[in-house]
Amino acid sequence: MQNVNPTIDESWKQILSDQFGASYFLQLKEFLIEEKTKYKIYPPGPQIFAAFDLTPFDKVKVVILGQDPYHGPGQAHGLCFSVPGSIEQPPSLQNIFKELNNDLGIPIPRQGNLQKWAVQGVLLLNATLTVRAHQAGSHQNKGWELFTNAAIARLSKHREHLVFLLWGNYAIAKEKLIDENRHLILKSPHPSPLSASRGFFGNKHFSKTNAYLRSHGIQEIDWKLD
Repeated sequence: MQNVNPTIDESWKQILSDQFGASYFLQLKEFLIEEKTKYKIYPPGPQIFAAFDLTPFDKVKVVILGQDPYHGPGQAHGLCFSVPGSIEQPPSLQNIFKELNNDLGIPIPRQGNLQKWAVQGVLLLNATLTVRAHQAGSHQNKGWELFTNAAIARLSKHREHLVFLLWGNYAIAKEKLIDENRHLILKSPHPSPLSASRGFFGNKHFSKTNAYLRSHGIQEIDWKLD
Protein backbone atom coordinates (compact mmCIF):
# COMPACT_ATOMS: atom_id res chain seq x y z
CA MET A 1 0.00 0.00 0.00
CA GLN A 2 1.39 3.38 -1.02
CA ASN A 3 1.94 5.90 1.78
CA VAL A 4 0.64 9.42 1.34
CA ASN A 5 3.44 11.89 2.03
CA PRO A 6 1.74 15.15 3.04
CA THR A 7 3.51 18.42 3.63
CA ILE A 8 3.13 18.65 7.40
CA ASP A 9 5.40 19.54 10.31
CA GLU A 10 8.01 16.81 10.79
CA SER A 11 7.16 16.11 14.44
CA TRP A 12 3.54 15.41 13.50
CA LYS A 13 4.58 13.41 10.45
CA GLN A 14 6.54 11.08 12.72
CA ILE A 15 3.93 10.69 15.46
CA LEU A 16 1.15 10.08 12.90
CA SER A 17 3.19 8.18 10.30
CA ASP A 18 0.99 5.09 10.46
CA GLN A 19 -2.09 7.16 9.62
CA PHE A 20 -0.69 8.32 6.29
CA GLY A 21 -0.47 4.73 5.07
CA ALA A 22 -3.86 3.69 6.40
CA SER A 23 -6.54 2.77 3.86
CA TYR A 24 -8.92 5.47 5.14
CA PHE A 25 -6.30 8.18 4.52
CA LEU A 26 -5.65 6.99 0.98
CA GLN A 27 -9.41 7.02 0.36
CA LEU A 28 -9.61 10.51 1.86
CA LYS A 29 -6.90 11.71 -0.51
CA GLU A 30 -8.78 10.26 -3.50
CA PHE A 31 -11.99 11.89 -2.28
CA LEU A 32 -10.29 15.29 -2.06
CA ILE A 33 -8.74 14.96 -5.51
CA GLU A 34 -12.19 14.20 -6.94
CA GLU A 35 -13.86 17.01 -4.97
CA LYS A 36 -11.40 19.58 -6.29
CA THR A 37 -12.39 18.74 -9.86
CA LYS A 38 -16.00 19.74 -9.11
CA TYR A 39 -16.04 22.23 -6.23
CA LYS A 40 -14.15 24.99 -4.49
CA ILE A 41 -12.56 23.52 -1.34
CA TYR A 42 -11.50 25.42 1.77
CA PRO A 43 -8.95 26.09 3.14
CA PRO A 44 -6.41 26.36 0.30
CA GLY A 45 -4.23 23.24 0.01
CA PRO A 46 -1.09 24.65 1.66
CA GLN A 47 -3.14 25.66 4.72
CA ILE A 48 -4.96 22.37 5.36
CA PHE A 49 -2.37 21.34 7.98
CA ALA A 50 -1.69 24.88 9.28
CA ALA A 51 -2.64 23.99 12.87
CA PHE A 52 -0.01 21.23 12.89
CA ASP A 53 2.62 23.33 11.14
CA LEU A 54 2.29 26.29 13.52
CA THR A 55 2.12 24.10 16.66
CA PRO A 56 4.57 21.17 16.53
CA PHE A 57 3.74 18.08 18.59
CA ASP A 58 6.26 18.75 21.35
CA LYS A 59 5.26 22.44 21.63
CA VAL A 60 1.53 21.90 22.27
CA LYS A 61 0.27 23.29 25.59
CA VAL A 62 -3.43 23.79 24.88
CA VAL A 63 -5.84 22.14 22.44
CA ILE A 64 -8.97 23.96 21.24
CA LEU A 65 -11.27 21.72 19.21
CA GLY A 66 -13.50 22.93 16.43
CA GLN A 67 -15.73 20.96 14.09
CA ASP A 68 -15.47 22.24 10.52
CA PRO A 69 -13.50 24.90 8.67
CA TYR A 70 -15.46 28.04 7.81
CA HIS A 71 -17.05 27.59 4.38
CA GLY A 72 -17.23 31.22 3.17
CA PRO A 73 -14.73 32.82 0.77
CA GLY A 74 -11.42 33.76 2.40
CA GLN A 75 -12.41 32.65 5.90
CA ALA A 76 -10.73 29.28 6.47
CA HIS A 77 -6.95 29.21 6.86
CA GLY A 78 -6.40 26.00 8.76
CA LEU A 79 -6.95 27.13 12.36
CA CYS A 80 -10.25 26.49 14.13
CA PHE A 81 -12.34 29.58 14.94
CA SER A 82 -9.67 31.80 13.31
CA VAL A 83 -9.94 33.97 10.19
CA PRO A 84 -7.29 35.99 8.32
CA GLY A 85 -6.88 39.51 9.63
CA SER A 86 -8.75 41.16 6.76
CA ILE A 87 -11.87 38.99 7.19
CA GLU A 88 -14.85 39.95 9.36
CA GLN A 89 -14.97 38.05 12.65
CA PRO A 90 -17.62 35.28 12.61
CA PRO A 91 -20.15 35.29 15.48
CA SER A 92 -18.56 32.41 17.43
CA LEU A 93 -15.18 34.13 17.33
CA GLN A 94 -16.77 37.39 18.49
CA ASN A 95 -18.17 35.50 21.49
CA ILE A 96 -14.78 33.94 22.24
CA PHE A 97 -13.34 37.44 22.37
CA LYS A 98 -16.17 38.64 24.62
CA GLU A 99 -15.39 35.86 27.10
CA LEU A 100 -11.68 36.64 26.87
CA ASN A 101 -12.48 40.23 27.75
CA ASN A 102 -14.82 39.18 30.57
CA ASP A 103 -12.31 36.68 31.97
CA LEU A 104 -8.98 38.49 31.69
CA GLY A 105 -9.93 42.07 30.82
CA ILE A 106 -8.17 41.77 27.45
CA PRO A 107 -9.53 44.30 24.94
CA ILE A 108 -11.66 42.85 22.13
CA PRO A 109 -9.22 42.25 19.25
CA ARG A 110 -9.80 44.24 16.08
CA GLN A 111 -8.97 41.24 13.89
CA GLY A 112 -9.62 37.51 14.12
CA ASN A 113 -6.33 35.85 13.18
CA LEU A 114 -5.37 33.48 16.03
CA GLN A 115 -1.88 32.62 14.73
CA LYS A 116 -0.34 34.31 17.75
CA TRP A 117 -2.01 31.72 19.96
CA ALA A 118 -0.92 28.86 17.69
CA VAL A 119 2.79 29.75 17.77
CA GLN A 120 2.65 29.85 21.58
CA GLY A 121 1.40 26.26 21.76
CA VAL A 122 -2.37 26.46 21.25
CA LEU A 123 -3.32 23.72 18.79
CA LEU A 124 -6.37 25.11 16.97
CA LEU A 125 -7.68 21.83 15.61
CA ASN A 126 -10.80 21.25 13.55
CA ALA A 127 -12.06 17.66 13.57
CA THR A 128 -12.58 17.93 9.81
CA LEU A 129 -9.78 19.76 8.00
CA THR A 130 -11.53 20.63 4.72
CA VAL A 131 -14.97 21.69 3.53
CA ARG A 132 -16.80 22.34 0.28
CA ALA A 133 -17.50 26.03 -0.32
CA HIS A 134 -20.84 27.16 1.15
CA GLN A 135 -21.70 23.64 2.41
CA ALA A 136 -21.09 23.19 6.13
CA GLY A 137 -20.25 19.62 7.12
CA SER A 138 -19.74 18.49 3.53
CA HIS A 139 -16.46 16.70 4.30
CA GLN A 140 -17.52 15.06 7.54
CA ASN A 141 -17.28 11.26 7.80
CA LYS A 142 -14.78 11.04 4.94
CA GLY A 143 -11.80 10.15 7.12
CA TRP A 144 -10.60 13.39 8.62
CA GLU A 145 -12.12 12.57 12.02
CA LEU A 146 -10.07 9.36 12.24
CA PHE A 147 -6.93 11.37 11.58
CA THR A 148 -7.66 14.14 14.07
CA ASN A 149 -8.83 11.64 16.69
CA ALA A 150 -5.44 9.95 16.35
CA ALA A 151 -3.73 13.31 16.88
CA ILE A 152 -5.75 13.94 20.06
CA ALA A 153 -5.16 10.43 21.39
CA ARG A 154 -1.40 10.64 20.83
CA LEU A 155 -1.16 14.01 22.51
CA SER A 156 -2.99 12.49 25.46
CA LYS A 157 -0.71 9.45 25.58
CA HIS A 158 2.71 10.94 24.87
CA ARG A 159 2.45 14.39 26.46
CA GLU A 160 1.40 15.50 29.93
CA HIS A 161 -0.14 18.57 31.58
CA LEU A 162 -1.98 19.76 28.46
CA VAL A 163 -5.23 21.70 28.63
CA PHE A 164 -8.07 20.55 26.37
CA LEU A 165 -10.83 23.12 25.80
CA LEU A 166 -13.98 21.31 24.69
CA TRP A 167 -16.69 23.75 23.64
CA GLY A 168 -20.04 22.24 22.66
CA ASN A 169 -21.32 18.69 22.47
CA TYR A 170 -19.31 17.76 19.39
CA ALA A 171 -16.01 18.64 21.06
CA ILE A 172 -17.09 17.19 24.42
CA ALA A 173 -17.60 13.82 22.70
CA LYS A 174 -13.81 13.73 22.17
CA GLU A 175 -13.30 13.55 25.93
CA LYS A 176 -13.05 9.77 25.71
CA LEU A 177 -9.77 10.15 23.79
CA ILE A 178 -8.11 12.10 26.62
CA ASP A 179 -6.56 10.80 29.85
CA GLU A 180 -7.97 13.08 32.54
CA ASN A 181 -5.30 11.90 34.99
CA ARG A 182 -2.56 13.40 32.80
CA HIS A 183 -4.32 16.49 31.48
CA LEU A 184 -6.87 19.19 32.33
CA ILE A 185 -10.17 18.95 30.45
CA LEU A 186 -12.37 22.07 30.50
CA LYS A 187 -15.89 21.79 29.05
CA SER A 188 -18.64 24.28 28.31
CA PRO A 189 -21.36 25.03 25.75
CA HIS A 190 -20.24 26.20 22.31
CA PRO A 191 -19.49 29.91 21.73
CA SER A 192 -22.04 30.13 18.91
CA PRO A 193 -24.85 32.68 19.36
CA LEU A 194 -27.28 29.78 19.87
CA SER A 195 -25.56 28.49 22.99
CA ALA A 196 -22.99 30.99 24.30
CA SER A 197 -25.39 32.38 26.89
CA ARG A 198 -26.02 28.88 28.29
CA GLY A 199 -22.60 28.60 29.90
CA PHE A 200 -19.86 29.58 27.47
CA PHE A 201 -19.98 33.11 28.79
CA GLY A 202 -18.50 33.00 32.25
CA ASN A 203 -16.61 29.72 31.80
CA LYS A 204 -13.30 31.52 32.51
CA HIS A 205 -11.42 28.94 30.49
CA PHE A 206 -8.63 31.34 29.58
CA SER A 207 -7.66 32.15 33.15
CA LYS A 208 -8.17 28.52 34.24
CA THR A 209 -5.86 27.39 31.45
CA ASN A 210 -3.10 29.74 32.51
CA ALA A 211 -3.51 28.84 36.19
CA TYR A 212 -3.07 25.14 35.34
CA LEU A 213 -0.04 25.77 33.13
CA ARG A 214 1.51 27.98 35.81
CA SER A 215 0.94 25.33 38.48
CA HIS A 216 3.01 22.88 36.42
CA GLY A 217 5.81 25.32 35.68
CA ILE A 218 4.74 25.83 32.06
CA GLN A 219 4.85 29.25 30.38
CA GLU A 220 1.36 30.74 30.24
CA ILE A 221 -0.39 31.75 27.03
CA ASP A 222 -0.45 35.45 26.22
CA TRP A 223 -4.02 35.61 24.91
CA LYS A 224 -3.77 39.26 23.81
CA LEU A 225 -3.83 39.51 20.02
CA ASP A 226 -3.55 43.22 19.13
